[in-house]
Amino acid sequence: MITFTVEESWDRIEGWLARHAPVTHGLLRPPAALADIAAAELRLGVSFPPDLKESLLRHDGVELQDGTLQLDYYGPLSGLGEIVSSTEFLRAVGEDAAEDEAELNEEERDEYAYWPHERLLVTLGIGWQSSDGLFLATRPGPHHGRVGRYFDETGSTFTPWSGLQRVLSDFATALEDGLSFDGRTPLAHEGRLIWDTDGTVVADPASALDVAAAAPEPQIPAAEPAPPAPQPDGVYGVFTLGSGGFFGPEPAPPVQPDVVFVTGIDPGELLDRLGSVPATARPRSREQARLSAGAPWAAHRPMVRAGSCGNGWSYATQEGGDAQFDRPEVLGRLSRGTRVVRLAKQGYEVRVTVMEDGTERPEACHRVESPREDYVTGSDGQPALGRDGQQWQRIGVDPWPGSTAAYARLLAGLTAEHGISWDPADDAAVPLASALLLPVLDEVPEARHPVTVVRDVDLGALVEQTPPGRLRSAMTAQLTRLASETGIDGYSEIARTLEQIGRGEPVDLTADEALDLRMRTIRAEARAVRGMLDAARNQSAPVPVTEADLVAWHSRDAAAGALRRFLLLPLPSAAETILSLRMSVHWRDELAADLAD
Repeated sequence: MITFTVEESWDRIEGWLARHAPVTHGLLRPPAALADIAAAELRLGVSFPPDLKESLLRHDGVELQDGTLQLDYYGPLSGLGEIVSSTEFLRAVGEDAAEDEAELNEEERDEYAYWPHERLLVTLGIGWQSSDGLFLATRPGPHHGRVGRYFDETGSTFTPWSGLQRVLSDFATALEDGLSFDGRTPLAHEGRLIWDTDGTVVADPASALDVAAAAPEPQIPAAEPAPPAPQPDGVYGVFTLGSGGFFGPEPAPPVQPDVVFVTGIDPGELLDRLGSVPATARPRSREQARLSAGAPWAAHRPMVRAGSCGNGWSYATQEGGDAQFDRPEVLGRLSRGTRVVRLAKQGYEVRVTVMEDGTERPEACHRVESPREDYVTGSDGQPALGRDGQQWQRIGVDPWPGSTAAYARLLAGLTAEHGISWDPADDAAVPLASALLLPVLDEVPEARHPVTVVRDVDLGALVEQTPPGRLRSAMTAQLTRLASETGIDGYSEIARTLEQIGRGEPVDLTADEALDLRMRTIRAEARAVRGMLDAARNQSAPVPVTEADLVAWHSRDAAAGALRRFLLLPLPSAAETILSLRMSVHWRDELAADLAD
């Protein structure tokens, strides 16, 4: 790539700004004086690189106000005053780190030291303060004039730019040719220079659910017969050391799962309301369910078992996957036309929740908190600390005995209050109806604030000034483009929905119907890919999915969510989501054309 001179680059930058972003062009400061540059060098005790001097002689930075020229996250170009004040401030801060950096050689100090004496901060960062931005190395040597990134929280490192001349040349080319500059694209909007990301995703991401479908469900191996007991020749004794040493094996922790009870429906309907995947439904013991839930076959989907407990009650326990019974959406579905009682223990807290037909009954709910009791204290009641300052803990004991007792007490109380009679220890080995779940979607929250600015577009003003019909037509076009960018328009259910929206026809988003199931499947794909990648970080085996697949599935999930909001929420709230997710940097121009039609 051709590197233009500083003078040539500024000619190109000014020309583009004058044509496309006159507000930003008008905020370029006049040139600095040579005498002022010399005074700044003398004050700081360094010689400015030639390209910095040339740039300052063209513009002494920019006016710090709305619409000013910024090098994206690196912030506005500094003038002489900002360079001097920022450098002096950061030198003072860097003095505290001087002792820790004493072993660095000169070249290492140029890049890695907190703030070497010869370094100059030449942009003000996204916050327009001396806390981050681009710096120049001024020490004579191989790094003289080189450009680096400085961020207060992550330290500093050199960039590929050999000097400010190269930065300005690349910036000018990005402006004129509509190219990316360090990962982001400069654009003009309403007379101002803005920045945006031109996003793309892989067109056909790998399906974690397809991978899971090809994997076998693991099975508990059949128990082998016990070997025959040895026949001793004489008298002998057997001495056994269990996990508890001389004191025998430690007692197994009590079985106290998160459980929901529903009256008036059978276990099969209970599984259906939870979102069971029919192809995975079969009887399983608790051990089998937990083994299956942790296998690749499950693809990180929740596993649930369901049974009956008399008096017209059915119950379900979760044996693996992301927790479901604490979700309001799930309890609302389960309690539709009936009553649900949930019992859950989470550390210090045990809670009973009661819902009837989607409405919680606070007067019937219970909540118990208990202290943690596995930490060791001294005779004075103070924590017993180890050498590292950590408090000692007892091993092999119940850390929350109060919660364990409260769970048992509240479970017993369910019999008196609701006629529920169930012992979690009784069904461990019993094969109960079970299945993986396709989790229901979260409720779409109502907007709690008026829409304002979305990616430099004043959406609030747009909503006020645009007739509702035209605004809806424009957002339909934007939603359709978002669906194309993310690939969700390749699903027949979504393609058909977009066609119906375009024709102004009603759309069926009924729970468990085709469109709802498609959206839930997309979310399950995103969750499964994330789970596979997280698990792969601790193993060396190859993984059938990539980070690019994860980005694509998350983008599809977000786009499907935007479609739900379009169908369920007032248009301004849906528009805010749609515009925030658009991937093409040209969406503002497309929106202007949509509104003009």
